[in-house]
Amino acid sequence: MRSAKLLLAATALAFAAPAVMAQEAPPVLAAETTGTPDERAATMLAQMTLDEQLSLLMGFFGADFEPARYTAMEGSRAGSAGYVPGLPRLGIPPQWQADAGIGVATQGGAPDKRGRTALPSGLATAATWDRGMAHAGGAMIGREARADGFNVLLAGSVNLMREPRNGRNFEYAGEDPQLAGVMVGEQIAGVQSNNIISTSKHFAVNDQETARGTGNSVLEEAAMRMSDLLAFQIAHEVGDPGSVMCAYNRVNGPYSCEHPFLLTQVLRNEWGWPGYVLSDWGAVHSTAPSVNAGLDQESGFGLQSAAWFRADRLRAALDAGEISREQIATMVARILRTMFAHGVIDNPVEEGQYIDFATNRAVSQAGAEAGIVLLKNEGGLLPLAATARRIVLIGGHADRGVLSGGGSSQVYPGDGPDGGNAVPGIEPTSWPGPVVYYPSSPLEELRALLPHADISYHDGRDHEGAAAAANAADLAIVFANQWASESIDVPMHVEDDTLVESVALNQRNTVVVLQTGGPVLMPWAGRVRAIVQAWYPGRMGGAAIARVLTGAVNPSGHLPATFPRSLDQLPHPGDPQEGDVVYTEGATVGYKWFDANGLEPLFPFGHGLSYTSFAYSGLTLSRAGEGLVATFRVTNSGDRAGADAAQVYVSGSGWEAPQRLGGFARVMLEPGETQMVSVAVDPRLLALWDIANPGWSRAAGTYRVHLGESSRIIVDSAEITLPAVHLSPHWRPQ
Repeated sequence: MRSAKLLLAATALAFAAPAVMAQEAPPVLAAETTGTPDERAATMLAQMTLDEQLSLLMGFFGADFEPARYTAMEGSRAGSAGYVPGLPRLGIPPQWQADAGIGVATQGGAPDKRGRTALPSGLATAATWDRGMAHAGGAMIGREARADGFNVLLAGSVNLMREPRNGRNFEYAGEDPQLAGVMVGEQIAGVQSNNIISTSKHFAVNDQETARGTGNSVLEEAAMRMSDLLAFQIAHEVGDPGSVMCAYNRVNGPYSCEHPFLLTQVLRNEWGWPGYVLSDWGAVHSTAPSVNAGLDQESGFGLQSAAWFRADRLRAALDAGEISREQIATMVARILRTMFAHGVIDNPVEEGQYIDFATNRAVSQAGAEAGIVLLKNEGGLLPLAATARRIVLIGGHADRGVLSGGGSSQVYPGDGPDGGNAVPGIEPTSWPGPVVYYPSSPLEELRALLPHADISYHDGRDHEGAAAAANAADLAIVFANQWASESIDVPMHVEDDTLVESVALNQRNTVVVLQTGGPVLMPWAGRVRAIVQAWYPGRMGGAAIARVLTGAVNPSGHLPATFPRSLDQLPHPGDPQEGDVVYTEGATVGYKWFDANGLEPLFPFGHGLSYTSFAYSGLTLSRAGEGLVATFRVTNSGDRAGADAAQVYVSGSGWEAPQRLGGFARVMLEPGETQMVSVAVDPRLLALWDIANPGWSRAAGTYRVHLGESSRIIVDSAEITLPAVHLSPHWRPQ
C-alpha cells in the first residue's frame, strides 16, 4: 500500500505546476534526492515535463544492422539489445540493455563481436540444484554487463518446459515451478547484486517458439496459477527482479503485453510487485490497451517497425481520453523507482571497465561441472579406468570445442568477425544462428588429464570409418549434439542417431556425451554403457566434460526435466502448432504427467548418478507456519567425496498429480560423512488454487512426504496431519 500511495503522491506532484516552471526552476538531480526509492522517484517526477516523461516509455534497438538497415542511436552501447535515452538535465542516466541470462550477448550486424564469458545453459544451471551456484553465475554475468556499461540485463528466464521441443528450453530452468522459480530467482539476485536491473521473462506461458508472435496459449486459470505463474511468483520472491518482460504470445486471447489479468491483477495487485514492465522486442500491438493493461515501456524500436509508445501516439491517446496523464506519471514513476531501488542512479555504470576473465571462466566451469548429469553408468565404466589405454572420441567437433545455443542469448567467446567461434561456417550462419562452438576442446582436455593414454579423434562423418576406429580402441566416446535456438522449435533427437548406433555395434564400451538444448529421445540407450548429459556447457565446457569423465570431478547433476522414451508419452505428441495451443494437461507438467498417467520415462525428473553412493535415513516432519519442514540424515556411503541433490516430494488428495516437488537441498559430503538436512515446504505446494474464493486452499487431512533420489526412486516416506488453511493471493513467505 505504501508504494501505491507514493505513486499517487508522485502523480499529484507531476501536475502541481505548469511545465514551464519545471523547466525554469533549478532542478534537483537524481543523485541528490533522498528518501525511499518511491519518494526519490516522486521528487524527480515532479520536475519532469510531459515530453521528458514520454521519452522514458520508448526503447530503441541498441545495435547497428547492416547494410544500412538500421543505425543505432547515438549514446547506445555497441552490440547491445536496447537503449532508452536518459535525461541529462535531471541526471537520469540512459537505460543500456543487454541480452541475456547466459552471459553478455552481442546483437546486430556489427562485424566485431564482443567476447565475453558464457555460463552453461539455464538447464545446466538448474541441473545443479544448487542455489549458491545459480547466484554465483548471475553475479558473474552481472559483473561483465556492468563492466561493459550495461545497467539492465535481460536475464531471468523462467518459462516452464511444457514443450520439450521448444528451441529456447536451454535458456530456461526445467519443468517444475519450485525448482525453476528458486534457481532463476537466485540468478536474478546475483545479477542485481551488481547495482544493475534484471528482468524476469517471458511473462507468461511462452512455452514454444512456433508462431510465438501470434500463438494463443490456452490454459485454465487455476492450472496456470499452480504451474507457470507459480514459477514466476517464486522467482520474484527469491530474486526481486526490477523489471518483467512480457511475452510475444497471447494468453487465453489477449496478447501478453496488453493483458490486464497478468500485468495488473497478478503482478501488481496480488503480488505487490513494484517494478516496471517492458515488452519483448516487437511484442506490443497497441497504445491505449497496452497502457491500460499495465505495460510501462515498449522495447526494440528499429528492430521492429511498430512504435506504439512513440510520443506522438501516446499524446494522441491522451488527447482522445483513452489514457490519462496520471497513468503516464505512474508508468514513469515505476521506472524511476526501480532505477533508484537497484542502484542504477547512485552507482552509475561506465563502459570499458576491466574484466577478470580468468575468474569468470572459473565460475562458468564450476557451474558446468556441477550441472553435468551422469544418466547411465553400466558396470561402472566411468570414470575412465587407467586400463583404457586406447580411447577414441567421435563426432560433435569434440576436437575443437563445445556447442552453445543460438538466438538473442548467444554469447561469443572472442572478439572479431566470427566472435572466436571454434567451428565457424556451420549453417545457419545468420539468424537464428550462427551456430557457435566455444574453444574448449574435450579432446585436448582429456589428453592433458590422461597423459599415458592414446586418445584419438574421428569426425564421425564416415560411419564405417568411425565404427572401425571404435573397434580398434578400448573405449569410444561419441559426442552427440542437438543445436537449438530462439525462434525455432527443434526435433527431439541428436543430429546423428545412426552414428551412435554404428559405434555401439562395434564397441561394447561406448560412452555418449550429449550436448543438447533439452531432453532428447535415445533409441540407442540400451546399447551403450554410459550416457553423460552435458547440456550446453559454456565457455569452459570441454574442461568440465573431461574432468567428469576422468573422475577429477564426481558428477552431481540431477535432471530438471523428464526424458521420455517416445513422443507418444508427451501430452501433445504432434509437432508444435500455430493458433490456439490448448494445454489440456493443465498443471500436470513434466514428471507430474508421467506420474498421473502411469508412464515410465527413459530418465525421470531428478535423476542423476554419482561415482559414490548416498544413504538417507531418519525422516521426520514438523509444522512450520502454514507449511512444514522435513528433516533427515544424508550419508556418503561410498569411497569418494561427492554431492547429492536431496529431493522432498509431497502428496495430497485431489491434486493434479500423485506428487509434487516440495523442496530440495544440495549436500556435499566426504566419504563416510553424515549431515542433518532440513527442507522447508512452501504451503502453496500443499494446496490448490481456489477460483471461487481466490487464493490457495488446503483441505484438512493427512499428507504424505517422500524423500527421493529422483521423482521415481523414493527412499523414505512419512505422514503429517495438517489443518485446513486458506492463503490469500497476496500471501508470500516471510
